[in-house]
Order: sequence, then structure tokens, then C-alpha cells
Amino acid sequence: MRVYDAQLASRLCDVAARWLRENELGHYTIGSAGHEGNAAVALAVRATDPALLHYRSGAFYLTRSAQAGRVANEGLRDILLGLAASSEEPIAGGRHKVFGHPALAVIPQTSTIASHLPRAVGVAFAIERARLLGSATRWPADAIAVCSFGDASVNHASALSGFNTAAYGTYRGLSLPILFVCEDNGLGISVRTPPGWVEASRQGLIEYFFADGSDVAETYDVALRAAAHAREHRVPAYLHLKTVRLMGHAGSDVEIGYRTRREIAADLAHDPLVATARLLVEAGLETPEDLLSRYEAERDHVLKLAVEASRRPKLTSAREITAPLSPRDPVTVATASAQSGTAREASFRTLPEDEGRLTLAQAINRTLADQMLHDPGMIVFGEDVARKGGVYGVTRNLVRQFGTDRVFDTLLDEQAILGLALGSGVSDLTPVPEIQYLAYLHNALDQIRGEASSLSFFSQGAYRNPLVVRVPGLAYQKGFGGHFHNDNSIAALRDIPGLVIAAPARPDDAAAMLRTCLATARSHGTVCVFLEPIALYHTRDLFDEGDNGWLAAYAPPSRWAETHVPVGRARSYGDGTDLTIVTFGNGLRMSLRAAVRLTQEEKKCRVLDLRWLSPLPIDDLMRSAELTGNVLIADETRRTGGVSEAIVTALIDNGFTGRIARVTSQDSFVPLGAAAEQVLLSEQEIEHAAHKLLS
Repeated sequence: MRVYDAQLASRLCDVAARWLRENELGHYTIGSAGHEGNAAVALAVRATDPALLHYRSGAFYLTRSAQAGRVANEGLRDILLGLAASSEEPIAGGRHKVFGHPALAVIPQTSTIASHLPRAVGVAFAIERARLLGSATRWPADAIAVCSFGDASVNHASALSGFNTAAYGTYRGLSLPILFVCEDNGLGISVRTPPGWVEASRQGLIEYFFADGSDVAETYDVALRAAAHAREHRVPAYLHLKTVRLMGHAGSDVEIGYRTRREIAADLAHDPLVATARLLVEAGLETPEDLLSRYEAERDHVLKLAVEASRRPKLTSAREITAPLSPRDPVTVATASAQSGTAREASFRTLPEDEGRLTLAQAINRTLADQMLHDPGMIVFGEDVARKGGVYGVTRNLVRQFGTDRVFDTLLDEQAILGLALGSGVSDLTPVPEIQYLAYLHNALDQIRGEASSLSFFSQGAYRNPLVVRVPGLAYQKGFGGHFHNDNSIAALRDIPGLVIAAPARPDDAAAMLRTCLATARSHGTVCVFLEPIALYHTRDLFDEGDNGWLAAYAPPSRWAETHVPVGRARSYGDGTDLTIVTFGNGLRMSLRAAVRLTQEEKKCRVLDLRWLSPLPIDDLMRSAELTGNVLIADETRRTGGVSEAIVTALIDNGFTGRIARVTSQDSFVPLGAAAEQVLLSEQEIEHAAHKLLS
């Protein structure tokens, strides 16, 4: 009866969705009709098991709501408010129709193509890893992750990454308690899934279970066994539910255009709602007449609630809509950053501040160690970061200091790396994954764009991703290059709403900015990309060989408050009144060298290091620009889609009336060897552009 109630309510939500759309009161009509057997899956797992749900999971959500002790109308109202895009909807607040609720352990997913599977594996990983670390998470220690998706989605790269990571973990003996639930209706919109493909495509290392999703008794029994297998053995399980899709893909879908009437009728014969009603009648618990009367009464009730939902408040301003994107409080971040210094004398052979002046790589390494001492839930991982210490030695010795539970190597899959990070972050750990090269990040960019950065937006901050992704990148490294290792494009990152991009060039800035990123991640769930210029990792000199001008001392914790670098604050060098050179990354060193030569020619320059590429430090930019009236942008990224375009726009939008010029790298991939010099920004080009602007 509990299953039937949830199935009936879910079906009527689909009816209400179409009614709302037809009357121009609603917006979303991808429904759950035919998939309502997932109500039995919800009953077979615990209400505290984190669930990342397929968009046809209405019956699961309503069952979970009842399991948590909420009255029936509460779950219904959640769904109907979402259909009407009301700001009162409890998870996304009218931003999208999603299934999610922090009190129900349901993490909202907007994807229709299984990009949530790497995160789901990450949640399973985090449940077990937190137990090993003795760190608290929001999930019970014996929880399992539940992840549902459609049959067409099993072909997507992100789904394959999730399955492969789970199988790889099983092969390596890792504990990954996750229940994959494939709801197989045989269609991806209009494209048929070949019969037998879902079973054939599964990973052999993951235990496989099958049930007829139209038979709730069978579904419940099999789901119980699958969940028990995952929970008791702490391994993945794969539940394959054969379902049907009723009412088409969505309200605008005309099935008769690609399916025969006979095929549509065959699916109707397997309607799970009718099948459950038949079970109730055969068991003598209900009569057909009573069930029909109940259906009519419940339909009137749901439609009435739908009308009420359509009248509830909507989002009415851009400020209201974007509020969950970047809710950083600078004071909180500054305080958290300063307080992250710990009594750590016994943990270092030599304190970082007593080592003398450090390189950029060394400063990042010492900061990671300091922050791991402060935060027992902080984990560092990626390809080659543990035993090898990273390709460039940035994570060297961390595994010796903190062990393989906290510093570990992953399989070679950027989607898997970020998925582990996203699952760990939403589970209250502090993940610091490394993507080995900037170009490699593009292999998994949707994990940042569609999963990481959207979670707070679509949950109003109820779920967050405290995430700092370390990315060695940019160009100019000698002896090892080509476009995969010398990538100078960040255009695909800069337009992601709410994403923070840090680009430190100097060792002291790197240490302070990494502390800031970790503080804002922990305090506000901010997603940060920490972009590290590879060519500056081991740079020691600024002007002359042996001058050690690019080294910097490591600030002790007692000075972290005064050396704190807020998100969106630049750093200025010099006090020239003729020209402001605006730059970042490798451009800072080149611009400082060029500025000295220009000053010797009586052209007084100041150099502004942006340090943050998103959000841009607009106030500092405008202040430095107005002091000289002449701005030269030295941008090592490409001319088209590069950072300089945003800087020019910011200057003009904020009323700058002086002269602006820019010099950039070419619109080209970076070739191998000395040929790279022909397409990358150079000191000589900066000087030439400065002369031209000032003349």
C-alpha cells in the first residue's frame, strides 16, 4: 500500500505537470510514468542513504519523503512547486525542477546524461574514507550511496567513468558501497537501446541484479538483496530494472512519430501502477471500484495542490536568482584563513618559515602540509601525487607525512578524479585533487561546469562542494612541451558562474592564496581552481642569474592574518605614473623585467598582478588604471577568448577614459620546442607595445 500510494501520487504529478503546461502555469513535463517501480527501491534502502536520482524518480522521492516521517502533502508539494518554478520550492527555489532535499539525503541532480555517476562513486568513497580518517560526514558510517540513471545514459563517458572507477576500486580492494540503479525503458528520447545491451555493457567486477520494474514485489525483493550486498560487503552493486516509458519522453514529445501504436500499447500493458493495483486486488486488500474511486479523489486533490503551487511566489530578480552562486563573506574567509595555522612544530623537521626563501613549488608544498595538519578531513589526490610527489615535485613527501589514506594516487581518468572530489566534498571532507595539466581538465570539464559549480545554485546552498582543484598549467616550460603540457587557454573556465580562479605567480602569494581558497571552500562551499604556472615552479631569479629575486619567505601562522589575500584582490608593484601594465602568471615576471628597462628610459611604470582571474579584481584594476591613464594588458593567454578581453571590457564598463592596449599570445596551440616562442607573449612584445602606447 505504501508503494501504491507513492506510485499513484507520482503518476498524478505527471498528469498535473501536463495540465499546468497546457494552461501556461508550469514548465517541466519530463515525468516518471512507467518508472514508478523505483518506489520499491526506496523502501529497500534506508532513508539516510545518500541518493543521487534520475529525473524519472518521482515515486522514489515521495517514498523517501514518507520514510522520513513527512506527511504525504509535503513531498507532493515539493514536486508541484518545482513544476511551477516557485521560489518556495525547498531545494532549488524555482531555479530548476529537481529531486532533492537535505532532510531526505537526496542530492539534487540536473543532468539527464549520467554526469552524476562519478560524484556518486565519490560519495561512496567518502563514506568509507571518512571512517578510516575518523572524520565526521553527513552520512551514517554504514550508509551506501544510491544512484539511478536511464539506459541510454550508460553509454555516456561520465557513466562509463563511474562504472570503471567502481570496478577499479573493487579490483584494488577499496571499499565503495554504492547501488547503481539502471531504469531501463529501452529508449533514449527516440533512439532505441538494443535489447540486452544494459546487461552486456556492465562491468564484470560489479555484482549484477535484475528485476521487472513493473512488478513491485519482485523489485522490492531484488533491491533488498542488492542493497544488502553493497552494505554488507562495502562494494558496488548494479540493479537493472526493466521499466516502460509512458506518456512519452516529455510533454512536447510525439511518440507516434517514431514508435508504432502496437509498441505503445505493449508498454501500457506493463504499467507498474496498474500492476500494483492488480496485486492489491488479488490479495483481497482492495476492490477495483475502491481503487478507481481513490484514483479520482487523489487526482482532484493533486490538481488542486498544483493550482495552489502555480500561485506561489516566483523568482523575480537577477540578484535573487544568483544569490547561491558565490555567497562569500570576506571577514569569515579572512578569519578562517588566519586561524588555519596550528601548533605544528613537532610535525615538521624544519618549520617552513625557518627554511629560508622558497620557490613557488616549495611554498605550495608547505602550505598543503600546514593545511592538512589543520584539517584532518583534507585529502590530496590525483595522478602521480603520492609516491612520485607529482610530476614537478609539488606534493613531494606529503604521503610520508600523512599516509596513503590522505595522500593517494588515482586511476588515470580526470572525470574519476573530479568525481571522487565532488563526492568527498558534498560528504563534508575537504578534497584537493590535482589535474596533472590544464589541457587535461577539458577531458572532464562538465564535472566542474555541470556538477560542481551548479550544486549550490540548484540547492540554495543546502548542498555544497568545498573544492580546491590544483591545476598545473600555462606555458613557457622548457624541454617538455607541446599543446597538452603547455596550454594557455582558460576561456572554458572563466564563464562558469560562481567559480573562483586563482593564478598565483610568486611563492608568497601562492601560500596565502591557497589558504584563502581552502578557507572559502570550507566556509562557503566555494569551488576553486588553483592555477599554478608550471614554468615558475622552480624559478629562482628575477633579473639576473643568482639574484634569487623570485624566491620568497614563508610566513609563520602568526602573520597569516596580515598576509591574507582576499578573493579578488590584486597586487601592485612600483609607483610609476606613466603606464600601468596589467598582467598575471608568467606575464608578471616578464612585465617586471620589461618595466625596469622602460623605467631606465624614463617611462615610469607600475605593474598590477591580477592574481585572481575570476572574479577579476575590478576595484584594484580601476585604481591602478586611473593613476596613470594608460593601461597595457600583458596577457599570456590567447588573443581570442583570453583574459585581456575581459579586462578591456571591465575598464570600459567602469568608466575608464584613458588609453588601453593589449598584447597577447597568438590564437594558436602551443607547438613543441623553440617554435613556441613564435606564438607566446614575450618581454620584447610587452616593451614594444608600451613604447607604442606611450608615443
